[in-house]
Parts: sequence; C-alpha cells; structure tokens
Amino acid sequence: MEKKNMRITLIFLIAIVSLISCDDNQKNDQISTDVIMNPNTANGEIDTTMLPVIELKEDFFDFGVVIQGEKVSHTFIFTNTGKSNLVLSSVHAGCGCTVPKYSKDPVAPGASGEIEVTFDSSGRSGLQSKSVTISSNTQPSRTEIRFVADVAVPK
Repeated sequence: MEKKNMRITLIFLIAIVSLISCDDNQKNDQISTDVIMNPNTANGEIDTTMLPVIELKEDFFDFGVVIQGEKVSHTFIFTNTGKSNLVLSSVHAGCGCTVPKYSKDPVAPGASGEIEVTFDSSGRSGLQSKSVTISSNTQPSRTEIRFVADVAVPK
C-alpha cells in the first residue's frame, strides 16, 4: 500500500512540474503594419489610390562590350511617386552571375532609392541578356529591370 501511495505522489509531482514548466514566458512582440497596405478585397475590387508607385529612371541598361571575367555594375534609380511608403520585399536575379544590392528601408513618397546590379562575366561569352525581379508593395507587386552585356573572350 505504501508503494502505491509513493507512486501516486510521484506521478502527482511530475504532473505539477510539467504544468509549471509550460508557462508561456514569450513576449508578444507586435509587428508594425504601418508600411503594409493591402488593397485587395474579397469582392475583387482594388483601390490603388493610396498605394506606393515605383517609377524607374530606366528599366534597361546596356553594358556594351565586357571582357570575359570582368565584373561590371550599374545602379538603377527609382522614385516612389505614390502616396504611401514603398517597401522592396525582395530583389532577385535570374541567375547566379548577377547580384542585386538594395536597401530594405521604406522609401517615402517623393523619395528615391537605388538598386545596384553587379554582373560577373566569368565563364560567359557572347551576348548576355539578364533580368532582375523587384517584389514590392505596389500594384502590380512585381517590376522587372533588365540589362545586356556583350562578353568578349580574350585571345
């Protein structure tokens, strides 16, 4: 009988310790949604009047002739011509030979930002046409910039 009481007491203590250790001490950090505006609604109507608008100074650049192995860069400049903060959520190149750099800070209405694109011509030859996709909180949410380079192989 005493062994049975001991087992019940032990099980009871384990249960209490388990319940106490499940205390939720995590902070409920609130994520600011001030820069996020989703105009999509259930009925399919979209109000774009208050959205940011990305306006590129140019969406295409020609590097001209590039010697194989050379790394070349160009900076694409854009302006937020909309009425709320512009946020670039991602900027992705179509291949590993192209690396985009950009700021993740919001771009205020009327302000400008930059996307620097670096092309590595190593292992490439001939006319190269590449693209970079910008994902942002605009409507439509994707914008594309492109460039070409004529890669010459040294003799």
